[in-house]
Amino acid sequence: MEKRGLTTKIDMVNGPLLKNIFLFSVPLMFTNFLQMLFNTADTVVVGKFAGEVALAAVGATGSIVFLITSIFNGLGIGANVVIARLIGRQDEELVSKAVHTSMMMAIVSGILLSVAGIVFAKSLLMMVSTPSDILDLSGLYMKIYFSGALFLLIYNLGSAVLRSKGDTQRPLIFLCVSGGLNIVLNLFFVIVFQWSVAGVALATVISEGVAAFLVVRTLCRENDATRLTLNQLKLDRHLTWEILRIGLPAGIQGMVFSLSNVVIQSSINSFNSSTIVAANSAASNLENFVYIGTMAFNQATVTFTSQNLGANKKEAIFKIMGITLILTAISAFGIGAGLAYFGPVLLGFYTNEAAVIETGMLRLTIVTLWLGMNGILDVFVSSMRGMGYSTVPTVVMLVGICGVRLLWLAMVFAQLRTLESIYLCFPISWLVTGFVQAGLWIKIYRSMMKKKRRNFLNREIII
Repeated sequence: MEKRGLTTKIDMVNGPLLKNIFLFSVPLMFTNFLQMLFNTADTVVVGKFAGEVALAAVGATGSIVFLITSIFNGLGIGANVVIARLIGRQDEELVSKAVHTSMMMAIVSGILLSVAGIVFAKSLLMMVSTPSDILDLSGLYMKIYFSGALFLLIYNLGSAVLRSKGDTQRPLIFLCVSGGLNIVLNLFFVIVFQWSVAGVALATVISEGVAAFLVVRTLCRENDATRLTLNQLKLDRHLTWEILRIGLPAGIQGMVFSLSNVVIQSSINSFNSSTIVAANSAASNLENFVYIGTMAFNQATVTFTSQNLGANKKEAIFKIMGITLILTAISAFGIGAGLAYFGPVLLGFYTNEAAVIETGMLRLTIVTLWLGMNGILDVFVSSMRGMGYSTVPTVVMLVGICGVRLLWLAMVFAQLRTLESIYLCFPISWLVTGFVQAGLWIKIYRSMMKKKRRNFLNREIII
């Protein structure tokens, strides 16, 4: 096989950790910010120019869309861990095979996701008691959105390949292009053509198609072992299993989280109020901005941990986790406090209805303000996944987060029947699970430091 070598944008193994983690994370933070901004633009456009019903229709699909896409998005985490570890080992042949396997998985998964999303869209909306006055609009949005699932998966896994070698800048550029196009098309389709939620969904599909094209073109032009050659796309059995072993638990975690959120959405829908649904949608959209830092630092945790593990620099793992933990707490609590303080002004960008703004503030003060706890526990999970442990942390997350929330809804909300009682299940579940995950990380870290070698894809590596 042709040896292309390996080039990395950031030296994750030998360079100064704090500086390199920051350099790695900053483009990701801008990427997350722009992604949230573009998603917010979708909601603002449909809320301002198509009305409260259209805003509620788009908002009612959020938890279901995340439910269906979560299982497949976990593949990006698996691909990132595997490729980053192989890059740390400087194994060019397996890096190339992993890239082609990852992109082939994106194609297969994208097709499956499109079919599932289109076929089951309306049934899923009915299962969560979506108000009848927005059911048809929500169903239309979901069908159009999932028609572009192939583009979404190709972009996600292609970006994971680039991040594995420290390149977080080009995915940012791709997002700028596709996101800017998305805003222009949103305004054009909704204001000029009056296509309402259908216009927003179509603009999303087109912009995701552009992003997928850009990432594929970039990978096809790489001059190292991550170069993509389309006629070499195929699934390597061992690599596919390793990606699934790490990625599936992450995907299942997201999916079950979504199931609990669907139950929460159903509880919110049970008030049978488009005002409450619209308020929750707007506040949830603002809440996503807290993830600007947490998602970036979690990704840094996974990638840096994986590369250092592949290079047999296990002593760096504790330092990586400590740095990203502090950075995550600062960013999450800081942004959450800002959103809660300026909430009335920010919610005013989504709607002119005073009742919607007042109701939206409940979520911002009870949930958004305390999202830092969620970010902290995610750092522990990301570190364990970077070390190759994905299943046990996932089980803990499912029991700790989903179990606590569902139990809370069944016992507390069933008695109180208030919106506040629904929102309280979020910070309580984060607090309980955070303590358990911290203890589990300590146990796994100590165990890993005592181990010497195990077989990975029929080759000896240090883990």
